[in-house]
Amino acid sequence: MDSRLDRMIARLTTQRRALERAAEETRDLPGPVLEIGLGKGRTYSHLRKLFPERRIIAFDRDLHAPADAAPAGADLVLGDFRETLSALPGRASAALAHADFGSEDRARDAAQAGWLAALIDGLMAPGGLVVSDRAMQSPRWTALPFDTPDWPYFLWRVN
Repeated sequence: MDSRLDRMIARLTTQRRALERAAEETRDLPGPVLEIGLGKGRTYSHLRKLFPERRIIAFDRDLHAPADAAPAGADLVLGDFRETLSALPGRASAALAHADFGSEDRARDAAQAGWLAALIDGLMAPGGLVVSDRAMQSPRWTALPFDTPDWPYFLWRVN
């Protein structure tokens, strides 16, 4: 049986692989990156490394990240995802959306994935990628193969 530390290492290693693949596949596609679920800012920090010249907009209910791991000004959007994502000015035409909203409550996560996918889809540019720690689906999305032997992670191309 894996320890909680083993599971955390597997999750973060898989997450880093998924983000690095998504960065490579969207490198030439214009548009911002959306970080849906800022949390403590770890993936936001990594996205800044992967996309040093690109706008990254982060969303979360409340701010829990330290100042150096969170965007400033209009690129930090706090509140309920149902309100903040649907109110994004001008709709985003995002090249990449990373949705990290998983918890230990699988039923809650599945319900959230249902409505969150539709909101994310409305912000995506054709050809963009959606990356998530939970399974989601949208009619415009095609699942991409992604070998995740240690931890589930999902990638989709927006058609």
